Amino acid sequence: MLMDKYFDGVISLLNRVRETQRDKILEAAKLVKEALKKDKLIHVYGTGHSQVLAIEVFYRAGGFVPVNAILDLGSSVYGGAMKSTGVERLQGYAKILLDYYDIGQDDVLIVVSNSGRNALPIEMAMGARERGAKVIAITSIEFSSKFPSRHPSGKRLYDVADIVIDNHVPPGDALLEVEGIKTKIAPVSTIVNSAILHSIMAEAAKMLVDEGIEPPIWLSANVPGGDEYNKKYLEKYKYRIKHL
Repeated sequence: MLMDKYFDGVISLLNRVRETQRDKILEAAKLVKEALKKDKLIHVYGTGHSQVLAIEVFYRAGGFVPVNAILDLGSSVYGGAMKSTGVERLQGYAKILLDYYDIGQDDVLIVVSNSGRNALPIEMAMGARERGAKVIAITSIEFSSKFPSRHPSGKRLYDVADIVIDNHVPPGDALLEVEGIKTKIAPVSTIVNSAILHSIMAEAAKMLVDEGIEPPIWLSANVPGGDEYNKKYLEKYKYRIKHL
């Protein structure tokens, strides 16, 4: 059944990432840990459907509090699908976002882009590094290498990040071939990228604990005492994190 093929494909990809990207994930976790020790923010950005990943780790039960999701309407699917496709190819748009979300010295920016070839995510990474932030890219090396960059520099996302994590997602994202359908179906990137992000955050949390630091973690607002537990974090970060 296709369901079994999809589950098997997802599990195979997750295992491949675990086996080949372990060191990169740990390096990324160290950057996150160091930023949090300095009371800096972890910014997460993606265009189109990759913006789902910014939402996934923002204000998330069991996740870090100091995560600033860059939820830009212009480059999001819910702001207009065709518009977001055009916006992610725009040069110069990144500066507006970097300014608005105040990405700066010693922050961490995680950029998620499977193709890694569009101008906006590339310039987000370049601009953040110019401002003194560290950049972690989650991308598909195979996908990105197969097609030319849409940035005038000719660079791809994996060329301009401090740490690159290869999600091994196939070109075009979809996993399954079905007779009678011209294109592959069943995309996989959201699942794999989510696992990568949560792995980074979990390892960073453990690193903080190992250094005697209690990580700032959200408690679910849907369990008893959740609102009271989170109140101290809301008071501290409500003016620093745009969408709280």
